Amino acid sequence: MADHAGTEAVLPQGAEGAGEGVRRRDFINIAAVSAAGVGGVVTLLPLISQMAPSADVLAESSTEIDISAIQPGQAIKAIFRKQPVFIRNLTPAEIEDANKVDVGSLRDPESLKDRTKEGKENWLITMGVCTHLGCVPLGAGEGEVKGEFGGYFCPCHGSSYDTAARIRKGPAPKNLMVPEYAFTSDTIVKIG
Repeated sequence: MADHAGTEAVLPQGAEGAGEGVRRRDFINIAAVSAAGVGGVVTLLPLISQMAPSADVLAESSTEIDISAIQPGQAIKAIFRKQPVFIRNLTPAEIEDANKVDVGSLRDPESLKDRTKEGKENWLITMGVCTHLGCVPLGAGEGEVKGEFGGYFCPCHGSSYDTAARIRKGPAPKNLMVPEYAFTSDTIVKIG
């Protein structure tokens, strides 16, 4: 019987540190991928954050307007998100004129009921921006031209809107837009 106590196992040349070489290589790969990931995040973060709305836009994300002083037949201009808003207190005659129109004959078919809140049909709230090229129509201010349909008239290219702010004549493709709004009381409307 031979004595094996004093013999050592013979490993192939270079195999002694093979386990450690793999670990170092893995560490370097992980470190490089991690550095690239952190670099990507650091590069993209300012680009993404600059697309967020600024503080002044967030402050104007909604606005409350007191409508108690607006008499029937009058309109006011307000500002919402840096754009004009028309708030009009329609008279019974204006409501009747708007309801007489055959909705099917309109370019952008909407009834007055579609454009106002139930129980508040006399309050028409629209953005004051012509849907053709973005001019501000006339008709909300005292003595301004209201056009042949008694609503709003865009002086830039001649679009005419009726008392429900629906396009009736001219190049505008759509009615004046109705923003999101709600009545918080009988005299306060919150837009946005």
